[in-house]
Amino acid sequence: MKTNQYGKQGWTPERIGNLEGKTFVITGTTSGTGFEAAKILLSKGAKLVMLNRNPQKSNNTIKALRQELGNDIDVTAIKMDLGDQASVKNAAQEVLNSVSQIDALLCNAAIAQTPKRGLTKEGWEMQTGVNYFGHFTLQGLLFPLIEKSKGRIVSVGSLGYDMGIKAIKFDDLSWEKDYTPNDAYSQSKLAQIMSMYELNNRLQAVGKTDVKAYACHPGSSRTSLISTNGSFLMKMIFGIMKLTPLTQPAENGAYPELMCATEPNLDENGFYGPTGRSNWVGPVGAHEIKPHAKDKVAMEKLWDLSEKETGVKWNI
Repeated sequence: MKTNQYGKQGWTPERIGNLEGKTFVITGTTSGTGFEAAKILLSKGAKLVMLNRNPQKSNNTIKALRQELGNDIDVTAIKMDLGDQASVKNAAQEVLNSVSQIDALLCNAAIAQTPKRGLTKEGWEMQTGVNYFGHFTLQGLLFPLIEKSKGRIVSVGSLGYDMGIKAIKFDDLSWEKDYTPNDAYSQSKLAQIMSMYELNNRLQAVGKTDVKAYACHPGSSRTSLISTNGSFLMKMIFGIMKLTPLTQPAENGAYPELMCATEPNLDENGFYGPTGRSNWVGPVGAHEIKPHAKDKVAMEKLWDLSEKETGVKWNI
């Protein structure tokens, strides 16, 4: 294992300076890594816009954050359902109406291991529709403001990108054949990661180097992701794993996305997450990404297809 560039402890939020005057937008903050990331950004003085599906949970989250950090924190919530493109477009417009800059957009929300194949309104398989296409649309619509702010886009992927079919099923995006919860989840995460590297390629090709896009993952964190959505078997397996050293607290799972949102001079071709056992836990830093996540032909094809499927043409 190569030495972590941030020392033995790896990257931690202690490296984040004062964030007053900076604005962050983050999806999925009502629990888990998203909640922890929101808390840390606010504790450093940032202005925060949270995008969540459930307004009641958003209100409870704001209350919990105010209780812990005080009433002066600058936090607002906008309702957005990533599985519904109309909802994503409305939310993006609301964000643009309510903030004058975006220093980083953290695409943190996800669903995982959906036991039965479901479809979004647009007819995409649910995990691909929520985790990938929902975020693709949001990123594309917020991109002009992120660019103006010289900001960042951070996509929270998963090691799952390397645990499924390891390719994009271009001929069957709605998984009419051979659906398995794991393969569909794996593909959605692979697509999220690929699109960050492809975005960087496209930005560099036209000399737009002020915007940066980063791919990271939380490792194996104790969140409600599997318990809210997974099959009975997955819930049992993860329930047992939570009692072992193979998982870490949700707060640690938030470190990679916070690092990608704030750390200066990060290499946008890197992949960031825990660097310990199997990259599940341990000090946070850069670690290897498998070649299939940077397959140039697949990356370009995915991007063009995504613009066509969502109808969102990026202004690059």
